[in-house]
Amino acid sequence: MLQTLYHVSTYDESLIYQAICNSFEALGVAGDMKPGLKVAIKPNLVTAKSPEFPVTTHPLVIKAVVRWLREHQITDITLAESSGGLYNAEHMNAIYTTCGMKQLEPDLALNMDFSSKTIHTKEDFYNRSFSVITPIAEADYIINICKLKTHAMTGYSGGIKNLFGVIPGLEKPQMHYRWPDIKDFSRMLLELAQTVKPNLTIIDAIDAMEGNGPTGGTSHPLHMIMAARDFYTQDYFAAGLMGLEPMEIEMIRQAVDLGLANPSDIHLHGDSIPENLTPFQVPDTKNLDFSGVLPGKLGKYFAKIAAKVLKSYPQVHKDLCVGCGKCAESCPAHIINIKNKKAVFKKKGCISCFCCQEMCPMKAISVKRAL
Repeated sequence: MLQTLYHVSTYDESLIYQAICNSFEALGVAGDMKPGLKVAIKPNLVTAKSPEFPVTTHPLVIKAVVRWLREHQITDITLAESSGGLYNAEHMNAIYTTCGMKQLEPDLALNMDFSSKTIHTKEDFYNRSFSVITPIAEADYIINICKLKTHAMTGYSGGIKNLFGVIPGLEKPQMHYRWPDIKDFSRMLLELAQTVKPNLTIIDAIDAMEGNGPTGGTSHPLHMIMAARDFYTQDYFAAGLMGLEPMEIEMIRQAVDLGLANPSDIHLHGDSIPENLTPFQVPDTKNLDFSGVLPGKLGKYFAKIAAKVLKSYPQVHKDLCVGCGKCAESCPAHIINIKNKKAVFKKKGCISCFCCQEMCPMKAISVKRAL
């Protein structure tokens, strides 16, 4: 697997464009370009946040990709994303505006087609089909441009996790509810990734996020742009740069076990890995592993008991809550209500997916363990 890595000190348009040009040349992307090619760019626009925050894909990274495409005579380019929450014109217009995507027009189209299509999967998949937003389903070529972050549920968010945004609107909470266990949810993400099959994945890690990602964490710049065709192995590589153990990230572990990711076959092109990288702070939701405390079956039994006792739940800070209802809207289990302009949670029925924390614009939701 050829993995490109280029140092980019800051969000400077010329520096980013040069890194994109170098990456695309190394990966032979020009050979993919054909007249009339319909390209969809899939960013991370999880919520309405200004580009100064390390929450969403920076517009200058997308701008550099679009510039390269247009210089190679590709003009049918659509930005395609379904963020957290509703999938309609009003919501997505607010996302496009706040996240700085409006400035990219008219060089690319901001998707305003809010329909979806059913795509059938392989016969041996647990998910026999996926509902996918139309511009992704109809694209000839998909460029996946993610933001590097830690994640409250999956531990890590990169190329694989970014593709969850092709599921339209509030169907995403339904997927959380259908697959509440992290192993099942990770399997779903991998089946979705194998169905969408992006042609190219770029990781915006000029500024990245640590801690309570994907929206509530803090800045941890890596000052780099990465690109690869094999995004499964790229996620293994990028997680390692963050100081995470890739095989402890369930979706990456499964990708390795399935032969989708090949960590022994990484060929780095471009700049070297900096020697002064510091580990990323992990989310508050990171489960404690007690499996090694006692040997054999006894250890596994103890681990199961400890996991239940120390299960994490969302906790609302009423002094910060403004009663906007984003948490209730995104809750798969429908256990959140708005009363007296404040969010009220029920512990019973909570599947600890932390969609509520992810979608809260006020950072009014934190993680609390049962003990």
